[in-house]
Amino acid sequence: MTDTPRRRPPLPTREGTLKIKPRADAAPAAAPVVPDRRKAASGRSRGKASHPDQAQADPRQERSTTPREPREPRGDAPRRDEPRRDDPRRDATRQTDWRERPSSQQDRPRRPAAEGTAQDRPRRPAGEGYASDRPRRPAAEGAPQDRPRRPAGDAPPRHERRSGNGEPRPAQAPSPLAADGSIRLSKRMTELGLCSRREADEYIEKGWVRVDGRVVSELGSRVKPGQEVELDRRGQTAQERRVTILLNKPVGYVSGQAEDGYEPASVLITADNRWAEDPSETRYLNTHHRGLAPAGRLDIDSIGLLVFTQDGRVARALIGDDSSIEKEYHVRVEGRLDEAGLKLLNHGLSLDGAALRPAKVSWLNEDQLRFVLREGKKRQIRRMCELVGLKVVGLKRVRIGRVMLGHLPPGQWRYLGPNESF
Repeated sequence: MTDTPRRRPPLPTREGTLKIKPRADAAPAAAPVVPDRRKAASGRSRGKASHPDQAQADPRQERSTTPREPREPRGDAPRRDEPRRDDPRRDATRQTDWRERPSSQQDRPRRPAAEGTAQDRPRRPAGEGYASDRPRRPAAEGAPQDRPRRPAGDAPPRHERRSGNGEPRPAQAPSPLAADGSIRLSKRMTELGLCSRREADEYIEKGWVRVDGRVVSELGSRVKPGQEVELDRRGQTAQERRVTILLNKPVGYVSGQAEDGYEPASVLITADNRWAEDPSETRYLNTHHRGLAPAGRLDIDSIGLLVFTQDGRVARALIGDDSSIEKEYHVRVEGRLDEAGLKLLNHGLSLDGAALRPAKVSWLNEDQLRFVLREGKKRQIRRMCELVGLKVVGLKRVRIGRVMLGHLPPGQWRYLGPNESF
């Protein structure tokens, strides 16, 4: 420990500045010597080049050592003995003397208003609007008066109003192409069964489509129902190269994309899994996987015939909204079924709020039912059986249209023959 006296913290004063009050037993501190940096008032300021005798002089010796008198504080300007902003004493002082400092807004009297100036108007009560306190300014002479407001129920939507006066816009004239009954060429080709919409756009872009004997190669072209649409020989050849594959799906595979850790059934379509007794002479190529998609679905627990095709015509015929191709299933069930329940399975049930199409349901043996459907909702047969008190323990699809599963082994596939059709 040393005998050096400790300095007390700064105390607040009335002038708003901070001063250091020394201890009684400490020696008075000498006034700090502040060098005068100002130049002499007399004479012009000259550089060292004009005074050679001063060029070698020490610039520190030229400064005056006379102490400068302290200036009077100007307003709220801080003095040199006030702590800086980054000094921790500044924060400590603020916490201790904030209640003792006079408030400039509360203690200082308000300046009186000059003569002729407007006095403070009373404050507006809370909750009142401008329209209730202040009357509306009268319109100038000759100015148009406010028109009556339109009832809220009669106002048209914003997108149907004019930008100028807000009146409703006139109804748009119907398109002349739509009025004459014309439709898109790609849609017309789909209706005629020539190809799918995607394939139609591809053939049109390549110039393989003729309308009344003229080549049409512009996408979005429209035709009338009475016009003749035909596909070029090159388009027919391209369609003949598209393949359709029949797979006997086993349990544990999904029809479409992989889900919940189960592989898609398309992984079974390999050269090694092709049925050795396939009657088709089509040569297997890797390009047959390009654009190959399932035309229908089978649940993970279901087995039987599953169709994969590159041909849009086949896909539309099997899973289109207007498809009427029959699918036959053999279903093994548990439970009791009376005549009334069997009648409901044939017709009278609804799923998802929509009535089902009439079906053909009959007994194959003691525990198997034969279902023939013309639609394919998700898990339709299983849900139909639950509605009549039956539990499905096995389901196998054996026919789609005129194509039978036959003796195709589980997990193997074959091509759809040129003489086969659904």
